[in-house]
Amino acid sequence: MQENHIRSVVKGATWRMVGTIDTIFLSFIYTGEVTKAFKIGGVELFTKIFLFYLHERIWMRLKFGTEEVRTNNEIVVQDKHVRSIIKGASWRVIGSLDTFWIALFVNSDGAHPTQTAFYIAATEVITKIALFWLHERIWMRVKWGAKADKVLPVVPQGQVGL
Repeated sequence: MQENHIRSVVKGATWRMVGTIDTIFLSFIYTGEVTKAFKIGGVELFTKIFLFYLHERIWMRLKFGTEEVRTNNEIVVQDKHVRSIIKGASWRVIGSLDTFWIALFVNSDGAHPTQTAFYIAATEVITKIALFWLHERIWMRVKWGAKADKVLPVVPQGQVGL
């Protein structure tokens, strides 16, 4: 499925809302400080929207993990579950590195800043992959701003197309 730029931005913004809430929650758990948790989440709000947008645009060009599906006399290209999982994992590597550096910077005056930043980023590997997978599956059902990569007429079996 091809997305227009506005869909990619809106999709990135909705994911960022979910991701920011998760980051703030995890940052509070590991730092014990509400102010630091909101600072980490606030910085990520900006860095991750940009990084996610780039990630989406790159994945739109990759055909890995797609399949052609027959629906209503046409063939459409659809993502398989494995694509969503690997896409989520690739995003998580980028996102966890971003989280680590932001948490390290914001919590640089705290006790064990490197360890705390690592714990926040490492925990996100689990929570965010699950949340990202769910987000992707929901957006696959939203048709706004999307069009099929390839639509072909379906020729009934036994007939030859012209």
